[in-house]
Amino acid sequence: MTSTNEPELLERARRGDHRAFADLLRLHDSGMRALAYRLLGDVTLMDDALQEAYVKAYRALPRFRGDSSVGTWLYRIAHNACIDLLRRQREAEPLLDSEPDVAPALDGRVATRLDVGQALAALSLDHRSVLVLVDALGFDYRDAADVLNVPVGTIRSRLARARRAMRPLLGEGE
Repeated sequence: MTSTNEPELLERARRGDHRAFADLLRLHDSGMRALAYRLLGDVTLMDDALQEAYVKAYRALPRFRGDSSVGTWLYRIAHNACIDLLRRQREAEPLLDSEPDVAPALDGRVATRLDVGQALAALSLDHRSVLVLVDALGFDYRDAADVLNVPVGTIRSRLARARRAMRPLLGEGE
């Protein structure tokens, strides 16, 4: 990846520089993968949604006005691609990949990750989205609101409800 900053990469990508666009995507790819996986619960669906999102982002480059950061804009496109895929699948809740057989002496960190993944899958898509963006990926409320296209107050209330719903799922009580 080049050492160029994001605004410069954006300008080069707008002028048709495919490598600059790939570098822009690379800056945000791991976070978008985390978001897509937690929304869809399946690696194949995640890849399909992200491929669609990246094509849409490339085609939309000329229309990007800069009202939000490039990252926020890319996350919004990825989130919308996941929602579109779920609608096409006509599934209210996505299924997690089947978990591999694990030894009884499962490391505590791995067990915790599996528990969190299963708990997230039990939440509504709205609650899952806000938890992943804010708690897992570190988005501030304003950027999460931009990605989800909702007011900041909605982010606050969804996050509070999502966290409250997670506690009993993780065995932490109310």
